[in-house]
Amino acid sequence: MNRIDLTPYRRSTVGFDRLFDLLESQARNSSSENYPPFNIERRDEDSYRITLAVAGFRNGDLDIVAQQNLLTVQGRKRDDQPEGEMLHVGIANRGFERRFELADFVRVANADLADGMLTIDLVREVPEAMKPKKIAIGGKAALEVVKDDEEDSAAAA
Repeated sequence: MNRIDLTPYRRSTVGFDRLFDLLESQARNSSSENYPPFNIERRDEDSYRITLAVAGFRNGDLDIVAQQNLLTVQGRKRDDQPEGEMLHVGIANRGFERRFELADFVRVANADLADGMLTIDLVREVPEAMKPKKIAIGGKAALEVVKDDEEDSAAAA
């Protein structure tokens, strides 16, 4: 049972179609392809790191493409032939494509490949126009601190 019924929520919400489609597609794809294994880490409030185990891949074998709200990591299989006869093949040498849905205003800050681990650093940068702002009621300026009457009379004397 890989189907999630979000119909009741779809009827009572407006503008969340993309979110519901994303949840349904993730439920469909969760049982399929698990290669390469990966971790998603929250480093602080606005930064994240995705780490993929890509043993055997070189920089030139990997493509990372960031589009609006989608990060795609693709690995191409090399056709290296071993010099001897293979008795057992346990190391995966196959191509892959892994997709990550990104929230609004999340961008790729850095990518690095070391020791068979591909790390992709992500940063959420909300534009100033989209950040919450404190609005004064009635459009009046903020209240100032009122000085004590004794200090005013002493200053006048």
